[in-house]
Amino acid sequence: MTWLDSIKWDRDGLVPVIAQEAGTHDVLMFAFMNREALAETARRGEAVYWSRSRGRLWHKGEESGHIQKVHEIRTDCDNDVVLLTVTQLGHEPGIACHTGRHSCFFQRLEGDVWQAVEPVLKDPESIYK
Repeated sequence: MTWLDSIKWDRDGLVPVIAQEAGTHDVLMFAFMNREALAETARRGEAVYWSRSRGRLWHKGEESGHIQKVHEIRTDCDNDVVLLTVTQLGHEPGIACHTGRHSCFFQRLEGDVWQAVEPVLKDPESIYK
């Protein structure tokens, strides 16, 4: 049995993954990995996810240059969620979200409305061509 066998993959062979910034502990994003993506992440030391929309492996930053350098890979107590501790590279401060923001978690519920509370650091049109 390998370390990958201890992960509790869902029926589609995926595991949820949280990327957390090493210095600030900000939660940057949520994604999924399959077995190959997790193995490749461990091998490269950079985040590789399974893109459900693309139907393929997705090396974070392959288009934008906003790569996630992985410092640590952890699982929760049930081995059904992976936590990556990363440094977000490619722009200062790091951009993890395709909207050009530091974190994908930029909306906060205020009353009964979602409000964007984090600024756009770089126009997504200039990131993705």
